[in-house]
Amino acid sequence: MGLIVNGGNAKSSAFEAIKAAKTGDFDKADAKLKEADDFLIEAHNSQTAMLTEEAKGNHAKVTLLTVHSQDHLMNAITFRDLAGEIVDLYKRLAK
Repeated sequence: MGLIVNGGNAKSSAFEAIKAAKTGDFDKADAKLKEADDFLIEAHNSQTAMLTEEAKGNHAKVTLLTVHSQDHLMNAITFRDLAGEIVDLYKRLAK
């Protein structure tokens, strides 16, 4: 669940960064991107713990929830990357 919760929070923060940049509030946009990064670190830590257990031979049963959590995390990472680009674009347009 750490992947889903933190991935979802990261995506939400990234979206808030875009909304802030759209209104010209670049300090808030940067803070929201940082917040998204922090959530992604937490999600990555959950993922690393799962991978470590797998490497130790403690194989987890692959369920739809497991697949969904990985999908959720990958979406959040992609969205965060694109949000950073969009915020940068709004900054350039504001100059």
